[in-house]
Amino acid sequence: MLRKGRQSARAVGAAFVCAFASFAVGCSGSSGTVEVDAGVTPTGADASAPPGTGTGTPPGTGTGTPPAADASTSGTNDGGGSTTTPPGEASGCNGAKLLAVPADPGARGPWAVGAKTVTVAGLVTEVWYPAALGSEAGKAKISYDIREHLPAADRTKIPDADNPLQPCDCYRDLPLDMAHGAYPVVQFIHGTAAFRTQSLTQMAHWASRGFVVIASDHPKIQLSDLLTNILGSFGADQKGDATKVLDALNAPTGDLAFLAGHIDTTRIAISGHSAGGGALAGFGSRPGVKVLIPMAAGGSQAGTSLVSTLVMGGVDDHVGAYSNQQSGYTSSPKKKRLVGLLNAGHLAFSDLCFIGRDKGGILKVAQDHGVSVPSFVASLAQDGCKAGQLSAEDGWAIVNYATTGVLEETLTCNPTSTAALAKTKTLFTNVSELQEDL
Repeated sequence: MLRKGRQSARAVGAAFVCAFASFAVGCSGSSGTVEVDAGVTPTGADASAPPGTGTGTPPGTGTGTPPAADASTSGTNDGGGSTTTPPGEASGCNGAKLLAVPADPGARGPWAVGAKTVTVAGLVTEVWYPAALGSEAGKAKISYDIREHLPAADRTKIPDADNPLQPCDCYRDLPLDMAHGAYPVVQFIHGTAAFRTQSLTQMAHWASRGFVVIASDHPKIQLSDLLTNILGSFGADQKGDATKVLDALNAPTGDLAFLAGHIDTTRIAISGHSAGGGALAGFGSRPGVKVLIPMAAGGSQAGTSLVSTLVMGGVDDHVGAYSNQQSGYTSSPKKKRLVGLLNAGHLAFSDLCFIGRDKGGILKVAQDHGVSVPSFVASLAQDGCKAGQLSAEDGWAIVNYATTGVLEETLTCNPTSTAALAKTKTLFTNVSELQEDL
C-alpha cells in the first residue's frame, strides 16, 4: 500500500488481445510484437512473499482506525489455530446480526473464511463465506492448484515441485457461521483466459468482513478454453452463467443447501474483471442487485434495483484502456464512483501477477514444461505484471479498500463507509483520481 510512490509505464502489444479479451470493454489501440515473459516480478517486490506482504504497506494495515469499542480483530485466527477475545457484535441493514468490523475497509475482517467447491447449474463454482468462530483452530489454510485450469492433456506436464500454487487466506469446508447473518452476497465474474479464483485475495477479504462470495468458471472464456481454442471465447455466455447462479441462490439446494436461510438475496453485489466487468453492466435491473463493480471494463446501466456503482481501472492498461473506465463512469447512473490506479495494468485487479511470480509467472511455468500458450494469451498475461508497474500487493491494498467500502456502504449499512471512501485518494499515492457523484 504505497503512500506516495513512482512507477514507470510500459506498453504491451495488444492488437490481437483486443479481438478476444475485451469484448464490450474496448481496447487501447496499441500493437507490437509479443515477448513471452508473463509474470515478471515487479521492481522492489518479493517474488516469494505471500499475499499481503510487499514493499508497500500490506493490505489490512491502512490508516483507518477501528472503532474504539471494536474487538473484531482480536477474534481472528492468526493461522496457528488459536483465537483470543471474541469479536464484538454489530447490526447490518434491516437489523442483520453481524460482527463488528474495523473502520478501515482495507483491514481484514473478524471472520475466518471457509471455502467450498460446488457445482451450480453445471458450473464449477467456489463459495467463500464467514465461518463459525473458532472453527479454523488446528486447521491449515488452503492453496489452489492452478494446473486444474490447463487443458486436460497438459495438467500432468508440470511437476509438483514447479507447480505455482495460489495461496488463500481461507480454510476448506469450515462450517458457516450460523449465529450471525443473514449475509449479503457478492458474485464475481472472471475475465478472459482466467478462472474462478483469479481475484482470490479480494474475494477472501470480502468474506472475512461478512459477505458470502461466489465465483464460477465460465465455459469458453476460461484459461483452459483459450489455451485450446483461440476462437472459443466467442461462444461464452457469462451473463447467462451469472444469472443461473443467482437463480440458484434464491432457493439454495444441493451443494448450496448450507446457505439456505443464511444469505440475504435482497442485497447482492456483482463484481467483474475485464470481459466479466462488461457482462455485469445490465444486472442493475435484477431484483436484489444493488451494487455493481466493473474493473478494467466499462460502467453500469441504470436499473430499478441498482443503488451504487464503483468503476475501477488501471491508467497503464494496454488491454482495456483507462479511457473506457472514464467514459463508463460518465455514463453510469449515480450513486457512482471512479477510482484510477497509477502505473497499473490490466491484471492489477487479480492475483494473476502474483501466482508463480518467483518462477516467471504461471504461463511461463506452463511454457517451460511444454504447454503451448497462444501469443495473445501471453500478451494478456503480461499486462500489469511488468517491472515498474504497480505491484500486486499495492494494487490489492487499493482494491480491497475501495471495493469493501462500497460494498459495506450499501449492503451492510456501515455508517463509516462513505467517509472512508472519500479519503481513498488521500490515503493511497497510487490512486490517480477519485471521482464521486453521490
